[in-house]
Order: sequence, then structure tokens, then C-alpha cells
Amino acid sequence: MASDYQYETLDIDHRDGVDWVTMNRPDQYNAINQQLTEDMLDYFGKLLFKHEVRIVVLRGAGKHFCSGLDLNDAGHFGASNPADMRGQRRISEIIMRMRRCPQPIIALMQGAATGGGFAFALACDVRYAAENAKMNVAMSKIGLTGCDIGISYFLPRSVGTSNAAEMMMGGRFVFADKALRIGLVSEVVPLDELEAMGQTMASEMLAMSPLGLRMTKEGLNISQDAGSLEAVAAMEDRGQVLCIAPYLEEGGQAFLEKRPAVYNDD
Repeated sequence: MASDYQYETLDIDHRDGVDWVTMNRPDQYNAINQQLTEDMLDYFGKLLFKHEVRIVVLRGAGKHFCSGLDLNDAGHFGASNPADMRGQRRISEIIMRMRRCPQPIIALMQGAATGGGFAFALACDVRYAAENAKMNVAMSKIGLTGCDIGISYFLPRSVGTSNAAEMMMGGRFVFADKALRIGLVSEVVPLDELEAMGQTMASEMLAMSPLGLRMTKEGLNISQDAGSLEAVAAMEDRGQVLCIAPYLEEGGQAFLEKRPAVYNDD
């Protein structure tokens, strides 16, 4: 199934409920220019009610995942604080839309995942890295704060405050082996196995009920900032009750019969 949308900097390949989204500026290491910003905003903004898309796999064309802000297309920054805030908010809104969409997002990182590209990866639900992957908070290296487009929110939650401070205050690169060790990525694989790793995870996610998968992403988001165990339990109870009637009988029977479950999303 081809995508309904044509983008200048994104390639969308829809396969059996999964959108394989490729940032497609390989000669520029998939750096974030104004067009990529607009394409990402449009794509993730339209996912909210596209339930035929159950999972998104995000990757970069060529040698690198995404090298961050394209400094050759950053002339719109620096005019004034109000203008810069408008430009900044367009990029940070991509992160908001990635978290707001009900589809889990799997990041497949090779080469550089730096600056804004690192932020894109952090906004994904599952991250896999090729052996040649390297990540850093590149903003720290060009006179800016290391707190940018969600990094200060996601990074300490992923790796702890000390590891986050090391990256955000020093701009230090973290390579794939350390990323795995500190929990920044789930697996590190040879480059030629990266797509297969994403496909395996997507297939496992597709085995969940459609509503159950969407509510799992929503529940994980809510639980990170919940004020109490009681609040989390109340949210979880409601989610389970919503899934029992449409899915439990089929899911339980399929489990007992050792076959894939067939769920309805109507």
C-alpha cells in the first residue's frame, strides 16, 4: 500500500499496518532543514486518527540516522527572540506530535543520531542501534543550552541524571556499546541486521490487540509523570476494562490453541 502523502524529505512505505518512515536527505546526513521540519510536522500530526497505521518505524537514509539541525539552512534563526521562538516551537512540536500519536514508534539508528536527530530518537518508544551508531547532544557544542526539544525530559528518564548531565553538559558522544549498557537503546546489532530487528519488534507489537497497543503507549506516557501509584492503578484498571469485552475471549482462546489471535478494531 502506497502512502497517501508525498513528502520532499520523507519516504513512507506502508506494510501491513506499519509505516516505515525514512528521513531522506542522505547527502546532508538527514540534517533537519525547514522542509524536513514541515514534513515531520505534517506526518506525525496526521497520525492521531489513522488507526490503519498501527506502528511507525523511523530511520534515516544513507550512512546516518539524523545529524541534527542543518546549519546551512538555519538563516531563519537569529533574527529576534520572538522569531526564534516561533522557529524553535515548530521543531519541538514534532516531538509533541510523536508522543501524542497513539502508534508506538521504533527508532533504527545507524551512524550519527545527534542534536535534533538524537531528540527524535529519544521521542521514540523503542530504540535499536547499529554497531556504528553514535549519539550526542550537539547543541552543547555550538553555544546553546543542552536542554532542547525534549532532551532534558527524556534523557534522564532513560539513563539517569548523571549520564544525562554528562551528555548534556559536555556534548560527549555515546557510542553504541555504552548506549546499550546505560539503557539508552534496547539492542545493538550489525548494520545489516537493523531492519530485521525493527521488523521483529513491529511483528511482536502487531500481535497485541489494536486498542491494547494504543493504550499501552498512552499508559506508559501517563505513568512517567503520575503523582501516585493510586493514579496509575486507576488508569490501568480502566484500560484493562476497555479491552476485556472486545479482546480477552479471542486472545485467551488463541493462546490456548497456540495460534495468532485475530482482533477487530471496529
